[in-house]
Amino acid sequence: MATIINMPRLSDTMEEGVVAKWLKKVGDKVEEGDILAEIETDKATMEFESFNEGTLLYIGIQEGETSKVDTLLAIIGEEGEDISDLLKGASEDQKEDQKEAAVTEKSEVKEEAKASSNTAIPDGAEIITMPRLSDTMTEGTVASWLKKVGDTVKEGDILAEIETDKATMEFECFYEGTLLYIGVNEGETALVDSVLAVVGNAGTDVTELVEAIKAGAFSKSEAKEEAKPAPKKEEVKAAPPQAQKTVSAPAPEANVTTSASGGRIFASPLAKKIAQEKGINLAQVKGSGTGGRIIRSDVENFTPSQAGSSAMPFVASGEESFDEIPNSQMRKVIARRLGESKFTAPHYYLNVEFNMDNAIVFRQQFNSVPDTKISYNDMVVKAVALALKQHPQVNSQWFDDRMRINHHVHIGVAVAVEDGLLVPVLKFADEQSLQQIGSKVKEYAGKARNKKLTPQEMEGSTFTISNLGMFGITDFTSIINQPNSAILSVGAIVQKPIVKEGQIVVGNTMKLTLACDHRTVDGATGAQFLLTLKGFIENPVTMLV
Repeated sequence: MATIINMPRLSDTMEEGVVAKWLKKVGDKVEEGDILAEIETDKATMEFESFNEGTLLYIGIQEGETSKVDTLLAIIGEEGEDISDLLKGASEDQKEDQKEAAVTEKSEVKEEAKASSNTAIPDGAEIITMPRLSDTMTEGTVASWLKKVGDTVKEGDILAEIETDKATMEFECFYEGTLLYIGVNEGETALVDSVLAVVGNAGTDVTELVEAIKAGAFSKSEAKEEAKPAPKKEEVKAAPPQAQKTVSAPAPEANVTTSASGGRIFASPLAKKIAQEKGINLAQVKGSGTGGRIIRSDVENFTPSQAGSSAMPFVASGEESFDEIPNSQMRKVIARRLGESKFTAPHYYLNVEFNMDNAIVFRQQFNSVPDTKISYNDMVVKAVALALKQHPQVNSQWFDDRMRINHHVHIGVAVAVEDGLLVPVLKFADEQSLQQIGSKVKEYAGKARNKKLTPQEMEGSTFTISNLGMFGITDFTSIINQPNSAILSVGAIVQKPIVKEGQIVVGNTMKLTLACDHRTVDGATGAQFLLTLKGFIENPVTMLV
């Protein structure tokens, strides 16, 4: 009698499997203990042995195909046995499973619709959700509200300053009316698509709606389905990137308290940021905002002569003191992404040391031309871009189900900022001249430090360069900026004794470390890339040919 064999669960976390290879074909004799197929799970490729004997009558999953656990894999039985009923039954079972799943899904949707229908959005009211202001943003922090409940809002007004993982951006309203409800307070963090605020006609009763929001009854999709569009208005959405205005990111800090009263000082994040940069004690600043809240202009117009004591608080000798600073969105995302990269990508490192004598002379001659100035970093960027064109495997990216070999070269240039690290991307770096690279890198570095970079200027890198040479660091290793396959760490140029044509002479060298993802870049491939890079950097005139 024929026996159905289903896709087995070969690991505790396995939900589906891929038939890597069949060791038997239809018509072959199968003995108990024979290996039927090699099946790729989420953890390994494993041999799957048969616990039945007979003839392999049917194969349900072909080589390279993926199927869920318990799906029909094969049928074993007696030679010539009719299995049409079994195949029909398996097909019916599958249809029944799909029907059951559809009914369940429909029921769940119906229940959700029922729940949301009891809390419909009042006429004239519009829900505004936490916008996605960058490609990697999953949550945002409200740095400050520019409007308060009861304020009149016009289309185009800035509602709030929202801190993303990359910058603090002004969020513009696309509705007009009255701000009826604020769902995320200053300093609070919420997921993208969470309810940020409700805007509508003055006097609209949103009590029921607010209770539903607090109970978690509304998601973005529900809000869209339930909302009654106001006449002549567009659907609520984040401003397109080119319309978004970027502001300096506030550095989160602990609550500041006065020495005299010990009470909390209320100040906008931007005011705190400016005060911290200028070394101003907020306890000495008089606030002109609502309820005495200190705003940006109060700090900018403050002079130490206004206060009778030093601008910085006095700390007694021998007294323990510390600040607790909440992690910013940028810091949280950096921590998460670098942690994921370090512990998922198998890093290995290749260290080299290049002779920089020719590069120094080349740069001096290049910069002697009027209105021309390039840095060593610009030369490295250009050399890397040209080398990547010759070694596209190093310019690759790893994804769970595929590898992408990029033929375009977009180089991310890491820039240290007050609250972490930003990586603006120089697009088509191989096609740009040294002067163009120098100008663009300088522009991006300035924008990064002032938190003026747009999300588009930080997207799409295929390779990253991190340079700490300007800080005197001679060599270091970096964590790969995934999904990229490699990152180059560049150290300082150091004068030291070197051997040249059999003689010890004074020379200039620079150390570089290439971190590679072993899933995409083999050691020999990385070494060949560095050899090509060496040719360009030690003989920079070849970059102009």
